Amino acid sequence: MNEKRHAPATLRNREPILAVLRQELPEWGLVLEVASGSGEHAVFFADHLRALEWQPSDPDRQALASIAAYRAEYDGVNLRAPVLLDAAAYAWPVRRADAIVCVNMVHIAPWDAAEGLFAGAARILGGKDLPLILYGPFFEHGVEPASSNLEFDAGLRERDERWGIRDIEAIDALGRKHGLERTARREMPANNLVLVYRMA
Repeated sequence: MNEKRHAPATLRNREPILAVLRQELPEWGLVLEVASGSGEHAVFFADHLRALEWQPSDPDRQALASIAAYRAEYDGVNLRAPVLLDAAAYAWPVRRADAIVCVNMVHIAPWDAAEGLFAGAARILGGKDLPLILYGPFFEHGVEPASSNLEFDAGLRERDERWGIRDIEAIDALGRKHGLERTARREMPANNLVLVYRMA
C-alpha cells in the first residue's frame, strides 16, 4: 500500500512560502514544522534549505506514515524522522528549536491548537528573535476579506464549529500573551498571508 498522501495546494504554495522562509529563518539550526500533513512541504523545504535540520511533526498517525514514506525517498541527511505532536498538548517531543513553521493549521483546528502553538513556541524557541512562522488565510480589521475566504470560512465552520479563519488581531494578542511580537506580515498568492512572530 502506498502510504504517501498528496495535498494539491502544496505544489501551488511551496515556492512562495520558501521565498519567505529564506528571508525569515536562521542560517542554520533546527526547524520544527508543526502539522506537517502529507510531508510534501517538509521534503521540499529540507531539500532547498540544507543548512537547516528539519523536524516534521503531526498529530495524525496516517500523516506520520506519509511523511515517513516521502522521507524514505529523500537523499539528504537534514530531514529528521517525523514525530507525533499535538500542538494543543503541553508536552511536546521537541524541547528546543531555532524556528517553528506552521502551514495551514490554525484555521483547520480548534482554537486551543493555536493557543498551544504559541505556548509551545515560548517554551522551546531557544533565544530572542527566533521565529514562529504561520501561513494560511486570515481575517484582518480594516481589510475587506476575499469572497473566496468568506466561503472557505463558512465551509470550515459547517464541518466543525470549532474551526474557522482566525482574526489577525486575535493571533497577535495570543502572541503577546506568550511573549512573541509580530514582526512581519507578507501577502501570498490565493489570499493567504505569512505572519512572523519572534520572541520579544
